[in-house]
Amino acid sequence: MGITLEDLHPAFQGVVPSAIITCSAEGEPNVTVLSQVYYVDHEHVALSFQFFGKTIRNIEQNPYAAVLVHHPETLALYRLDLRFEHRETEGDIFDEMEMQLEAIASMTGMEDVFKLRGADIYEVKSITKLDDWA
Repeated sequence: MGITLEDLHPAFQGVVPSAIITCSAEGEPNVTVLSQVYYVDHEHVALSFQFFGKTIRNIEQNPYAAVLVHHPETLALYRLDLRFEHRETEGDIFDEMEMQLEAIASMTGMEDVFKLRGADIYEVKSITKLDDWA
């Protein structure tokens, strides 16, 4: 049995920042830090859309991305291979992510900087535990 999103639930609590890797149609990579990776269901995660410029352009050209998450208890590193499905700007998922982002902003003193513009919903195509690097 493979790794499931449920196995990684602690990695979605925001204790250790995650990164998203995208690639343009021309093959130019882009890596940026994510504020939130949010568990939606056993096949989907939502990523916080806040500051992305190049990331969004890349996803519009090429809907595939990879996200790196750390399990906060073991520090094991996992790669989620994703495919963009849609963006939500209202509703339960958006509201929950906005509330969590406000808490993160409050704890880091960045209330004026962090503003959720959307909850980007991705299908999780695969999950891979990367070799121990620590």
